[in-house]
Amino acid sequence: MIVYGTRGSELALTQTRMVAEQIKQATGEDYRVQVLVTTGDRIQDQPLSGIGVKGLFTKELEDALRSGAIDAAVHSLKDLPVQDPDGLALGAVPPREDPRDVLVTREQVLTEAYGDGVAPFAALRAGATVGTSSPRRALAAIAARADLQPRDIRGNVPTRVRKARDGDYDAVVLARAGLNRLGQDLSGLVTQPLPVDRFTPAPGQGALGIQCRRGDQRILDVLANVHDDVTARCVDAERAVLLGLGGGCSMPLGVLVEPLAPAGPAPRFRLRAALFGGAPNAALYDARIGDDPAAMARELVAQW
Repeated sequence: MIVYGTRGSELALTQTRMVAEQIKQATGEDYRVQVLVTTGDRIQDQPLSGIGVKGLFTKELEDALRSGAIDAAVHSLKDLPVQDPDGLALGAVPPREDPRDVLVTREQVLTEAYGDGVAPFAALRAGATVGTSSPRRALAAIAARADLQPRDIRGNVPTRVRKARDGDYDAVVLARAGLNRLGQDLSGLVTQPLPVDRFTPAPGQGALGIQCRRGDQRILDVLANVHDDVTARCVDAERAVLLGLGGGCSMPLGVLVEPLAPAGPAPRFRLRAALFGGAPNAALYDARIGDDPAAMARELVAQW
């Protein structure tokens, strides 16, 4: 029996059960899911970037791992601290979902310019409000169009979709991975994937990280059944850029490393990065191709 800890959101539960079922099918290990409430879940009346607490969505799960109350915790990797906390390890990184951000809006707030070939954000009405709790997404939206009005938004994925549907915001920006994993109902809404060259996802976006106790060989062996080495190489490099630049989860940094097709026995990778500033169009962009994601990450940090 493996006890998995998770937050209580629909997405967190879905991701945990997905991993637990995959491991059960591979190993026969039965499981139980233990729901824990994190600091980020309890504080709903403040912007995430202003709470000032490390591990907003992870600390309680990490404490439960250390105490032995749970054996593993499935996280959205972008929520995990870059450096392993004391006594814990990143035991596995499963294959990645679509890492892109998506703009979700209603036809009523789009201008006549909307249609095939029109860039995301271009058809939003003047001064449109864009819901996001991410400084990176907010600044990327302003870099795309200086008149847009980012507004903080809290709540789980279905709640944010509802707020877009109800008109609380003209648009919201969400991760495609979460929408896909939930099978989220987007009927009646307009969805536009955002281009990764200018709206580069957060380090680790679309990937899951399964945390466990360092040295717990039984659990590490079990988790190896869902580990994907190529995904791990990509996200390790992305997180190395974040660490090298001295940033945390509120740093307005996007980094995406992807294998180039065909992968073959010695795959090559493309690294894209964007660091957004406070003024409209204030952003650093970079793109490079190589066969060693870790080396590309080191080169980027040295140049920036």
